[in-house]
Amino acid sequence: MTVEHLTFRVAPGGALSGRIRVPGDKSISHRSIMFGSLADGTTHISGFLEGEDSLNTLRAFRAMGVHIDGPHDGNITIEGAGIDGLKAPTGDIYLGNSGTSMRLMSGLLAGQDFDSTLSGDTSLSRRPMARVTKPLAEMGARIDTAANGTAPLRIHGGSRLKAIDYVLPMASAQVKSCVLLAGLYADGTTCVTEPAPTRDHTERMLRGFGYDVRREGDRICLDGGGRLTATDVDVPADISSAAFFLVGASIAEGSDLVVEHVGMNPTRTGVIDILRLMGADLTVMNEREVGGEPVADIRVRGARLKGIRIPEELVPLAIDEFPVLFVAAASAEGETVLTGAEELRVKESDRIQVMADGLQVLRIDAEPTPDGMIIRGGAMRGGRVHAREDHRIAMAFSMAALVADGEIVIDDCANVNTSFPNYVGLASGVGLRIKAES
Repeated sequence: MTVEHLTFRVAPGGALSGRIRVPGDKSISHRSIMFGSLADGTTHISGFLEGEDSLNTLRAFRAMGVHIDGPHDGNITIEGAGIDGLKAPTGDIYLGNSGTSMRLMSGLLAGQDFDSTLSGDTSLSRRPMARVTKPLAEMGARIDTAANGTAPLRIHGGSRLKAIDYVLPMASAQVKSCVLLAGLYADGTTCVTEPAPTRDHTERMLRGFGYDVRREGDRICLDGGGRLTATDVDVPADISSAAFFLVGASIAEGSDLVVEHVGMNPTRTGVIDILRLMGADLTVMNEREVGGEPVADIRVRGARLKGIRIPEELVPLAIDEFPVLFVAAASAEGETVLTGAEELRVKESDRIQVMADGLQVLRIDAEPTPDGMIIRGGAMRGGRVHAREDHRIAMAFSMAALVADGEIVIDDCANVNTSFPNYVGLASGVGLRIKAES
């Protein structure tokens, strides 16, 4: 099957039941490769997400001379090169569709002695990078971009970085992480102040690798010049991938599904809070901590959802889950209003416009706004929609078929492999009537 053209066909109806463990958390998988590569000693990783995005991060560090064994069924061993042990790659570092890889690595590479170039696919090459190159320039980095501030990023080595006290103009974990990672190589104390809480995997994992990271209120600080010490990382299941099944089981009458070993980082659980506000029947069970990250199993049963005004303070805690939350809103009784989510317009696609276009094809009253959407729930029709090469759009519309009156056909689904390899197999195993065709 070619990966260039992949279409999902999802027959209407059904329910989700049984037990499922979705792939490992993408954010944690990326960082485990980065920090294991920079650490002193041998790092073992289990539960690694073998999707294209995380594999591109792995290939990048191999290209810089790090010895990495695996992945074998999610298991990886990294012989750390040390904080100053990376070597110049022989060519451009290609990162495919991964914005996380590009933004975080731009911070790490800004402090190296060698030149490097970060490139990506057409989608990644359209995404804004000035949000990271601007603070890095303030730290003394020299980075050339395309004319409109996008990739490829040409990073000049040998810059002496100085610490900064940076106030994020928008709530972005990627920008926060980029500045902190550059701060590892900077003279002095680098601090980042965030306007709203964002995912804190970088801070947690740096501490897990023995690096001192301090938080006071909304300000996070670290000192440059320290070392990372190798450790074992057990990657929990990705709540962003679990979200498709949480919504699918919520909207499909008769569903009873357990999603296992889900990462419950409090900076990521906005999808659970929003679904509960809509009336979803979610039970969090078997709570525990794995490698500094909270983990639990989630049982979800079918429920009658109602429309809500989504609290803006939950938006950064659910930013990647909104495509499927829009499907929940389309299935709910009444009106759902999202504001404060302009960040969705610069993801792998313009997720506000692309989801609105698709929901309208399915005869749902979905009105895009500059920073969100107004959705009036109703009867979902079948139809043909376009994912616009955005993995989360593709999976969100597949779940809509559970409540549609006809088949939903979704074009441009190849990028699902960036975050969720074997999505079709796992989803069909718990009751989604889905087929993939080239």
